[in-house]
Amino acid sequence: MLLDTHPFIWFLNGDEQLSSNLKNIIADTTNKCFLSIASLWEIAIKSSLGKLELKGDFSRIADFLSDNDIEPLPITFEHLQRLMQLPFHHKDPFDRIIIAQALTEGLSIATKDEIFPDYGVNCIWK
Repeated sequence: MLLDTHPFIWFLNGDEQLSSNLKNIIADTTNKCFLSIASLWEIAIKSSLGKLELKGDFSRIADFLSDNDIEPLPITFEHLQRLMQLPFHHKDPFDRIIIAQALTEGLSIATKDEIFPDYGVNCIWK
């Protein structure tokens, strides 16, 4: 499962906007979870601009990923090729690369975004 940026932030911050079911799925390390480098990039940008508040410092995210067995997913050339084929249902570049990564890797996406399913990607939000 590939985590969209917002459920990852809610998991990191212990935010109750994340359902207990999805929180349990992410916390269960027998479920393989990934976080796109694009999400980390988005978090870094929004944090540095003061548009996002994290519990703790950005530098703790690497340890948090490791502690929760969430694997960073790099952006590959294949992901970019898939991105170029996507229709423009979604304009957000971070979301578009996350969608392309999920489609390329055959991953479901944990997201609340209602546009993601328009791309034929399996979305989980419970």
